[in-house]
Amino acid sequence: MKMQIPLILVFMCGVAMLAQFMIPHEYSEDFFQYANDFVIVIGILALPVGIYSLMSNTVRKAQRDPKERPFALVTIGAYVIMIIGGMKAEWFFSPTSLSTRFFDNILIPAQATLFSMLAFYIASAAYRAFRARTALAAVLLVTAFVVMLRLIPLPEPIATWNNGLVRWILEVPNMAAKRAIVMGVALGGITYSTKILLGIERAYMGGE
Repeated sequence: MKMQIPLILVFMCGVAMLAQFMIPHEYSEDFFQYANDFVIVIGILALPVGIYSLMSNTVRKAQRDPKERPFALVTIGAYVIMIIGGMKAEWFFSPTSLSTRFFDNILIPAQATLFSMLAFYIASAAYRAFRARTALAAVLLVTAFVVMLRLIPLPEPIATWNNGLVRWILEVPNMAAKRAIVMGVALGGITYSTKILLGIERAYMGGE
């Protein structure tokens, strides 16, 4: 029964949501809105479980490995500070909340630093990938060169011709490849969802 009941519930909920998508009726739309609200409530109830799991794993890791203790202290301290910072701004006699200050003065600069380092990594990866060792690599190299030329102020009529060529590359071959990828992802999602509804895929229940 421990396996059958979750499988039956998943199947019934999946069929109900599929039927809701196919039925253009007011009751169907209300059911969809109610289901979304139910998902939000479940997410809120799951938040304490996630916080407990994070804190317990952090403390356990710090106890096992002394090298992890500084990182554990930073994680726990940041968690406590962000909870305090999320309280009302007037409690701190400030026009802006403490959490906003942390986002503006710590998180955003850290993200900018990370992305600036990522730019150098992408440049080095592009240099390695654009080596014209084969015919396809040569096509990729030429196409990338043409697309990057759009960012350079070129004289007329070269700029107009290059912009038209770049527009054609983005709207015809690039768009065709993107649509093929999206179709493949959609078919994969449909297949995976069908396996879940039929009980073939049971990884969400803790199995393999």
